[in-house]
Amino acid sequence: MNDLRYPIGKFTFPEVVTAQQRALYITEIAQAPLKLQAAVAGLTAEQMDTPYRPEGWTIRQVVHHVPDSHLNSYIRFKLALAEDSPVIRPYDQARWAELADVRLTPIDVSLDLLASLHLRWLRLFQSMSDADYARQFRHPELGLVRLDQNLALYAWHGKHHTAHITSARERMGW
Repeated sequence: MNDLRYPIGKFTFPEVVTAQQRALYITEIAQAPLKLQAAVAGLTAEQMDTPYRPEGWTIRQVVHHVPDSHLNSYIRFKLALAEDSPVIRPYDQARWAELADVRLTPIDVSLDLLASLHLRWLRLFQSMSDADYARQFRHPELGLVRLDQNLALYAWHGKHHTAHITSARERMGW
């Protein structure tokens, strides 16, 4: 892939998500914390503060972004399960990546947060019925998003950001 922003390709919302596809997405989300942890294993502080691509976030910012984003998605799942098509609030990911906690917090904190969050999220997924996965929330920019589509997005999201790190390591010979 030539576009360093999308090492595994751009995400496209699926129109239909089968039970078999949902199971695959859940497995991918379950594996995401360990794969992210493996992607950063052994990196030095200098490497962590290196952008994964020109004009991109640092690897440190990417690691802290993943649990930030997945926390937001987890809340969106819970809102959609508890309310009828709630309007969710987007957040400025770029500004969040610049906040002091990203610079000052060791990445292990975010890796642990991601692992713990995914344990809760997986239990939620396993409790959901077909009808639950058809529930939706309203995104101010994207419109209505079904939970099965959001599941697909976050299976992609974890792999996408892990690939930012692994492809940077490969290009830089780390």
